[in-house]
Amino acid sequence: MVHHNITNPWRTLSSREVYRNAWLALREDRVIRPDGAEGIYSVVEMRPSIGVLALNSHDQVAMVSQWRYAHNKVSLEIPTGGSNVNEETLEAAKRELAEETGLIAKNWTFLGTIDNSNGATTDVAHMFCARDLSSGPFTQQADEQTELCWIGFEDAVRSVMTGEITESVSVAAILKTELLRKGFEVSWGAKLQD
Repeated sequence: MVHHNITNPWRTLSSREVYRNAWLALREDRVIRPDGAEGIYSVVEMRPSIGVLALNSHDQVAMVSQWRYAHNKVSLEIPTGGSNVNEETLEAAKRELAEETGLIAKNWTFLGTIDNSNGATTDVAHMFCARDLSSGPFTQQADEQTELCWIGFEDAVRSVMTGEITESVSVAAILKTELLRKGFEVSWGAKLQD
């Protein structure tokens, strides 16, 4: 493990909420920057998000295509979404998988977390691998139009490497799963060997 001797060089003078909706809040802090000058630092505050790499018995990944408004394009990604207030991340993962695909999983493996855009947001994504899948009730949210497709796991890895899959949680979950399947061990005990 890499250890750093860096201490916080920032000093917060004041903080104010600029905007809030059901998914995020925008905070603006008056700060003393590391160079000693006064400045403003804006932070988007978000509840934890999740991503689910769902693998079926044919070693295929459940992927969803959806239009991503902020990037003005279609994105191919694993089921992802935010958590509700006081919702455990595994429960959020189960809910998102069902909402976006209609799938239910019996076997869940935690894949770790990633910090999404950590220079501007508090969003921490919790990733899971879901297996032993079955179909359940499928009720798509009104603000989402997703299309489910299945692609072979190796094709998913290839699509990450060629840039077809670019969404950060999908990229991380697919590549972490690839390493775990190859026997890479981590301190929290996840292994994904068939």
